[in-house]
Amino acid sequence: MDAVEAIMGRRSIRTYADEPVTDEQLDTVLRAAMAAPSAGNQQPWRFIVVRDETQRRVLAQATPYAGMIARAPVGLVICGDTREEKHPGYWVQDCSAAIENLLIAAHAIGLGAVWIGVYPVEERVENVRRACGVPAGVFPMSMIALGHPGEAKPSVDRYEPAYVHAERWGG
Repeated sequence: MDAVEAIMGRRSIRTYADEPVTDEQLDTVLRAAMAAPSAGNQQPWRFIVVRDETQRRVLAQATPYAGMIARAPVGLVICGDTREEKHPGYWVQDCSAAIENLLIAAHAIGLGAVWIGVYPVEERVENVRRACGVPAGVFPMSMIALGHPGEAKPSVDRYEPAYVHAERWGG
């Protein structure tokens, strides 16, 4: 699968087959995540890999829309480490780029995943922080449920010409 095909075919997968994610597959998606660009190459992303079923159930309760993480073979918590920021505030963009790389790579190797928002909702941040023992200065940004797809979703062309402006807004 080429890069454009992986981007265009990626969909949010919330149902998973009863098949484990291999260490090699996990390594691939984490390497893809860490290949993302970051401001000043600060690479503030940190990843918590959760395979334990009990811990995944705890995470599923941490935010209102995370139920699928309990049913996925792997849960990931993506955090931004601000303790040694070179470019304050850019950790959100950096982690977002890493997450998108991870999602595209997962699809490209036959896995399914869904991005579960945590940051900037303070209650969700604190729930995930407590659940995973995340230290001060590190912010849980999102969670990812990862596994072999238990559902098929066709790709959808979301291109909307009205969202594109030439030279200036309204131009």
